[in-house]
Amino acid sequence: MAVPQGKIVVITGPSGVGKGTVVQRILTDVPNVVKSVSLTTREKRVGEVEGVDYFFVDKAKFEDLVKQNTVLEWAEFAGACYGTPKKWVDEQLKAGLDVILEIEVQGAMQIKKCCPTALLIFLSPPSFEELESRLRGRATETPEKIALRLAKASQELTQKHEFHYEVVNDNLEDAVAKLISIVKHERSRMIDSNKLDSHSLG
Repeated sequence: MAVPQGKIVVITGPSGVGKGTVVQRILTDVPNVVKSVSLTTREKRVGEVEGVDYFFVDKAKFEDLVKQNTVLEWAEFAGACYGTPKKWVDEQLKAGLDVILEIEVQGAMQIKKCCPTALLIFLSPPSFEELESRLRGRATETPEKIALRLAKASQELTQKHEFHYEVVNDNLEDAVAKLISIVKHERSRMIDSNKLDSHSLG
């Protein structure tokens, strides 16, 4: 019997909202889910591992991959590019695995256009003030870059209505539970109907 194809699950939201933390919990708690490893041209941060956190490439290499149509989506911010390698994602989907794309809102909107069956989830902060506090608390970027991220976040928050679901990351355990429930619910709907309509359910 053929293995049912997996599903793309997009989890997006502004920088500092906690995407990485909740995605890691989903990967731990939900079987048959993998996270796509994005390409990026930004500098590697302390503790990040090549091929695990990102595939780190230079700008010229990234541009070549985009021209070759081997990048499913991509976005640029503060001089750095981020993108999803198409071949890797396709291989996981064909193996019956759901693939989480933890990506920028700009990239998420590209996925919405090119992959109409993708599940789109927007992770929101409890308040803009809390988001600013989290970004400054990371202490990984200059005040100028933080200001850019906050300006971008303000614009991104106006797009949350474009997604199937919005989950507010106020309490981590509650947010994780809601996300896991959504992923499992959508998976069961896909099994029952053998396809998923692209209209919003939340």
